Amino acid sequence: MTILVFTGVILLGSMLAGFLGSLTGLGGGFVIIPLLTLVFGIDIRYAIGASLVAVIATSSGAAAAYVKEGITNMRLGMFLEIATTLGAVGGAFLAVYASTHIIAILFGLILIFSAILSLRRKEETVQTGSASMLAQRLKLNSSYPTPQGTVDYSVTNVPGGFLIMLGAGILSGLLGLGAGVLKVLAMDNVMRVPFKVSTTTSNFMIGVTAAASAGIYLYRGYIDPGLCMPVVLGVLAGAFLGSSVLTRANSRSLRTVFAFIILVIALEMLYNGFTKKI
Repeated sequence: MTILVFTGVILLGSMLAGFLGSLTGLGGGFVIIPLLTLVFGIDIRYAIGASLVAVIATSSGAAAAYVKEGITNMRLGMFLEIATTLGAVGGAFLAVYASTHIIAILFGLILIFSAILSLRRKEETVQTGSASMLAQRLKLNSSYPTPQGTVDYSVTNVPGGFLIMLGAGILSGLLGLGAGVLKVLAMDNVMRVPFKVSTTTSNFMIGVTAAASAGIYLYRGYIDPGLCMPVVLGVLAGAFLGSSVLTRANSRSLRTVFAFIILVIALEMLYNGFTKKI
C-alpha cells in the first residue's frame, strides 16, 4: 500500500469516526484506535497518540456548533473538567508502562460495560424537580431546545458524577479515548442530565481532557505527525456533519447506534488482546 492510498483510507476512516463520535459524545477514539491497530497493525501507543489529537479536533469541531445551538451545559462541563484533567495526567503516565495487550483488554471491557449501561434506560427522562443543593449552589441546572420547545432540567448527585469523571480522566490518558463513554453515562445515568445534553457536554469536555494527556504522549514520542494529519482532517469533517444531524436525531436511536458500534469493536479488541495480537 502506497503512502497516498494509506493516507486516503485513514482519512475516510477518520471521517466515519468523527461522525460517530460527534453523534454519541465518544470523541472518535473508539473507531480510530481499532482501525489503526486491527486493520493497519500500528502499535497501539501510536494509535492512542493519534486518537488523542483526533479527540481534541472532534471537540473543537463539534463543540462550537452545539454551544451555538444552546444544547451544551458549559457550566457543568467546566466544573467536571477539573476531575477529568487531573485523572488524564495520571492515566497518561500509567500508559507508558502498561503492556499493549492489557490496554486492549481493558479497552474492550470498558466498551462492553458502556454498551450495557447505555441500553438500560428505555426512555429520555428529564429531571425537573428537587435538584441537589450543590447543583443549585454551582448553578449547574439549565435548559435545552427541543422540537417541542425549551425543556428545563435539574442536575442530581454531583459528587458521584465528579468521582466518575475522575475515573474517566484516568481512562482517557490510559486508552486515548477522551473517555466520552464514561462522561456521557455519568451525566446521563448518575446526574440525570438529558442524553442530548450529555453527549454535547461530553464533546465540549473531551478536548480539554485529551490535551492534558496528549502532552505526555508527545514527550514520549508517541505522536506521529504523518499519522495524525489525515486523522485530524477526517475527524473534523465527520464532526461537523454529525453536529448537523444530532439536533434532529432521536435519543433512543442514538443509544442503539452507540451500543451496537462499541459492542462490535469491544469483542474484536478483547479477542486481539487475549491472543496478544496487539
